[in-house]
Amino acid sequence: MAEQQNGTIDESTFIRRVLILIALVAGALILWQLRYVLVLLFGTVLVATIIRAIANPVSKHLRLPEGISVALSILVIVGLVGGTIWLVDAQVSAQSQHLADAIPKAITMVDNWLAGFGLGHPLQSWVSQMHSGSSAIISNFGGWLSSLTFGITSVLILFFGGIFLASQPRFYGIGAIKLVPTEKRSLIAEAMLDSENALRLWLKGQVIAMAVIGLLTWIGFLIIGVPSALVLAIIAGVLEFIPYAGPIASAVPAVLVALVQSPELAVWTIVMYVIVHHVEAYVLQPLVQQYAVDVPAVVMLFSLLAFGMLFGLIGVLFAAPMAVVAYVMVKRLYVVEALQTPTPIPGEKKA
Repeated sequence: MAEQQNGTIDESTFIRRVLILIALVAGALILWQLRYVLVLLFGTVLVATIIRAIANPVSKHLRLPEGISVALSILVIVGLVGGTIWLVDAQVSAQSQHLADAIPKAITMVDNWLAGFGLGHPLQSWVSQMHSGSSAIISNFGGWLSSLTFGITSVLILFFGGIFLASQPRFYGIGAIKLVPTEKRSLIAEAMLDSENALRLWLKGQVIAMAVIGLLTWIGFLIIGVPSALVLAIIAGVLEFIPYAGPIASAVPAVLVALVQSPELAVWTIVMYVIVHHVEAYVLQPLVQQYAVDVPAVVMLFSLLAFGMLFGLIGVLFAAPMAVVAYVMVKRLYVVEALQTPTPIPGEKKA
């Protein structure tokens, strides 16, 4: 009888474990199918963090209600973006046209240079494939339009979702904390607060870096005489948001535009980029990191690779902020809590 009872207990335990395993696998598959939604959710948190970073000081110093502070911060963000576009619109439009004309010429020059080394015409073949594929794009207009609509919808979700989160952060935060067991809620709340502080500080440092890189690049292009200096500088500043890959990507159109003028100008453009990013690495970043968040370079590099492979282009765009949050969560929940090892938490003392 005891053996039967033991057998029954063992069987029920086995069945329970199998069901748990099936539930975990099913949950993992569901999350994988919803991975784009999860990245968009993180994007809304990022937008909300930007809005709150402006709204909190406004509410504190002007003693305004939280809702009015959030509305003012949204107006400030929209005003800054719209005002910047309005101020540089005419110059950017003219320079963009020059850029569009110069890049095909530069591609042809590079292709002929490669052919001189016996490498054939790889760029010409690539461009031909692009042109031959244009008919397929036209024939698949419905799919292209659907992708465009989905992209616009995603941007709107990011913007308005960020507004909703910024308007009621406590409501959504408490709702998320209620999903975990009661005894762990205070720990999760502290980890979420640490992540928010670290993300806000990282954003502050990143905005400073983007502005300085854009300004230095613009000045450098004006000095050496690269056409479309403003457009190329804006590209360099915006792509600074993406670590490692962004600066390399921003250098490609600039070098191509300079190459149309002369090979010497292309060389000077490369030298200028090297100087600007050395200034960033050895002067700007140490100054910024005094009050911002410093994530180890190896962590950031492999996060860029991992999130890019998992989520595609949108993963590359959000790789750096997701790495910041993941880095804080691992240190707070695993190193400090699970391993009982004291370690500084990024943003913990700087917020």
